Amino acid sequence: MSAGRPPRSPLPESVRESLDDFARSLDLDLSLWARGERAERRIYPDPDTEVAEGVEVPLVRALQTRDGSALELRVASRNGPLAEPVVDLVARTLSRSMDSAHEIRFFTYELSERYEEINLLYSISETLGSILRLDEAARVILGEVCDVMGAGRGSLWVHEPDDDKLHLVASVGDGGVPGPLDAESSAVTARVFREGRPLMALPEAEPVGEVPAGAIDQRETFLSVPIRYTPPEGEARTVGVINLIGRRHASRFTASDQKLLSAIATQVGAALENNRLIRQSLVRERMAREMELAHNLQMKLLPGVDRLEGVRVGARVEPAEMVGGDFYQLFQLSGGKVGVMIGDVSSHGFPAALIMALSMSAATIYAHSFSAPAQVLRFLDDALRGELESTEMYLTLFYGVLDPVAGTLTWSNAGHPHAFLVGADGCADRLRATDPPVGIAGPDSYSQSTRPWNPEGDLVFLFTDGLSDAVVAEAGEKGEARVLRTVIENRRQDPDCIVDTLFEQVRGMRSPIPADDRTAVVLAGAG
Repeated sequence: MSAGRPPRSPLPESVRESLDDFARSLDLDLSLWARGERAERRIYPDPDTEVAEGVEVPLVRALQTRDGSALELRVASRNGPLAEPVVDLVARTLSRSMDSAHEIRFFTYELSERYEEINLLYSISETLGSILRLDEAARVILGEVCDVMGAGRGSLWVHEPDDDKLHLVASVGDGGVPGPLDAESSAVTARVFREGRPLMALPEAEPVGEVPAGAIDQRETFLSVPIRYTPPEGEARTVGVINLIGRRHASRFTASDQKLLSAIATQVGAALENNRLIRQSLVRERMAREMELAHNLQMKLLPGVDRLEGVRVGARVEPAEMVGGDFYQLFQLSGGKVGVMIGDVSSHGFPAALIMALSMSAATIYAHSFSAPAQVLRFLDDALRGELESTEMYLTLFYGVLDPVAGTLTWSNAGHPHAFLVGADGCADRLRATDPPVGIAGPDSYSQSTRPWNPEGDLVFLFTDGLSDAVVAEAGEKGEARVLRTVIENRRQDPDCIVDTLFEQVRGMRSPIPADDRTAVVLAGAG
């Protein structure tokens, strides 16, 4: 981009030919002079051409041209007196010819300028379509813009909402600040971003305002344009800024330059938005893969239900999200005893899943180290208390030991409300809490209780409140009561069939209570 109109060229060929035609046809001596403040010079015929003097004193006409030149036409006759109308005709024709030549030169210049601009915009479109990395594309685009527009330096800044700062993604030339810039700072770049409108300035003797060193030297001419993005629906927003600083030919930026740079900024704005959406999509995909992996790993932590001797077990965990805080554990203990545990972390999602994994790992160690359920919970509380306090969570936990030989169930219940013994006769007894939840029970907890257990007909039924909350209860009946009724009605089925029935029951229900992790464990004698 050149800074102004095309420079005045020597006399256009079409004007020269018109003067030659008049001279031959009318037998005239014609000369054209450029008049300056202190001197004049002949521009037709050429200054080095010798011209014979006419027989009479020439008549003079002043010509005013569109390019601002002050010209003087001198006309003399070679054969007798010269008529004034002839001189006027020549002057008028010459003025029109010069105006036409000026317009042709002007529009030729404008066409070349528009071609250069269109070519630049097309090149930018190709760059944005072929280069995936934003920083690489930005460097290529900024380099082309500086070349075409004759800028000495350039910079392209992108706003990151996470830290509310403008980050430099591309620069051309030396002396720029690396950033980032605070979006609320007094720097010109930040001001253009905030106001969302271009700023073009002539050089100042001194920098205006408190400008970070190197951001824009206001002793140079500069053009700063906001990068805007207009979504298909919604309001346009500013996403960055393009700066051009200084001209290579000591000229100033123009309104035409601003218009072109604004068109470029619109293209870049759409590319920035696409890049942001791509990055978000990649992050979501990566998180989805990681969460799926975490889900699979968590499910693999849960023990198989067919590896215990002397009992039949059905169990299932369905997290509300990809991972959750519900779990169960099964232990084959010495003397033919079987340990069964269910836990419910007070939250769900990834933080609860971490507590779940720690709990299962610690429970495995302590269940095989101590025979009394109360001791197991005591050591679990000691191991988990610090982590639970730091995350402001707690854990309801039931741990029971079944002795098929003695026909007993001994348990310690740390605040878990949904633990039942369902008899062969269909009566359901709650295995009540012996202590507060793990993490808040305190150093003087835990205790345990024992009751008879008939391996031939009794079921141990444990579940978490996510299951009962998901049940849409019938009139006058709570969710827990309906879950318990389902187990009682199906108590003669295999434990895995009972669990399947429970989860199928809630599958199509729409409870007003937000979804939570769902877990159920049904344990019966070998039969």
